[in-house]
Amino acid sequence: MAKEIRIKVDDETYEELQRRAADGHEDPDQYASRRLTDDLARTRFLEGARAFVEEHGQAFAERFGTGPSSHAA
Repeated sequence: MAKEIRIKVDDETYEELQRRAADGHEDPDQYASRRLTDDLARTRFLEGARAFVEEHGQAFAERFGTGPSSHAA
């Protein structure tokens, strides 16, 4: 179920939000929602990657190495 949040931003930030939304032919509210959702998804991904490296990084490096296996273009 979708939830609604309200945030306050300064005029300059809101004008930038409106410009970016217009560039993508989006409503400013939809644009802000998408950006927030994308940012949170990216943060979750990076936190998961960091946890993987902390837990399995050494074994992964030992098994597969730390550098590129090929220099082919």
